[in-house]
Amino acid sequence: MDPFTTALLTRVVNSLDEPSNFLLDTFFPEVQEGVEGQEEIYFDIDTSKPRITPFVHPMLPGKVVDSRGFETKSFKPAYAKDKRIFKPDRPLKRAIGEKLTGSMSPAQRLERLITQDQMDQLEMLTRRENVMASEALRLGQVTVSGDGFETKVVDFQRDASLTIALAGGARWGEVGVSPYDDLEAWAQSASDLSGAAVRTIVMESKAWDLYQQDPKVEKILDRDAHRGVRTIVEGPQVNGRRAAEKFTYRGTLGHIDFWVGNDTYVDDQGVTRKLLPDYQVIGAAPGRGGLDGVRAYGSILDEKAGFRSTRYFSKSWLEEDPAIRWLLLQSAPLIVPYRPAASFGATVR
Repeated sequence: MDPFTTALLTRVVNSLDEPSNFLLDTFFPEVQEGVEGQEEIYFDIDTSKPRITPFVHPMLPGKVVDSRGFETKSFKPAYAKDKRIFKPDRPLKRAIGEKLTGSMSPAQRLERLITQDQMDQLEMLTRRENVMASEALRLGQVTVSGDGFETKVVDFQRDASLTIALAGGARWGEVGVSPYDDLEAWAQSASDLSGAAVRTIVMESKAWDLYQQDPKVEKILDRDAHRGVRTIVEGPQVNGRRAAEKFTYRGTLGHIDFWVGNDTYVDDQGVTRKLLPDYQVIGAAPGRGGLDGVRAYGSILDEKAGFRSTRYFSKSWLEEDPAIRWLLLQSAPLIVPYRPAASFGATVR
């Protein structure tokens, strides 16, 4: 069969590099839009500790107890802008999936091209948000930099003990080191500092390989499998398609679910990087009462957007001479853990 027949070209092979929303949906599910007309994003950091009610004699006055503590911080986010050009000859070329002889008008191709580029812009914005989510979970801070924007570190003031870097004989894979015991200790430390129980662990594949070699882990995994617990399930959907190859469920030990993530992205310098670096482990208490993760957005600095705060604003316009169409997406994002102590990040080797 001729490999270039029209019949074969009617199937479009979709790219496999679409971003997974796993980190965002699991740990930062809520959306916070800023104050209209203000560029800054305001967020509160919960600094309270898991205290208990004091005892006093019934005939004595009650003891004065301070209210839950928090700090309000503000940050003027970097402005995310993705601008694309549509040259006049683009609509004259066959679109992906179209018959070789052509079956669409230039206007139809232009409409499809704009839609495809808008989807690509949103996927790129999602990757940027995923990178910030990874940094917030791994490091307790997010670094923001870009053209014309002074590099800034947004520090969520997570306790330094929750950012771990093992070295020497303490690394996983070394003689006498128990990854199971390490993880139990880190999860307990996050619980002690935040009052929330760590229930979700995400590892990079090399870290998982070392973790599951621990005899304690192997024993528990065997028992879980005997009870019929699935060790691998499909991942979350992205644009209606599965992203199982990027984040896979590997089982449950006690009350903790384990996932392995292998998503990648290309940074601003064109270098391919892992969303979770080699030998990285993160853990957190998802949801309300846990990490309280939020996707926050500042105002869109555009009159046509009404200067309102929203995840993104997209617009397209035509330049008359030369006849060029432009497509622009704008956003001012920041990923925020309101209770950063309900998470930890560790580099285990």
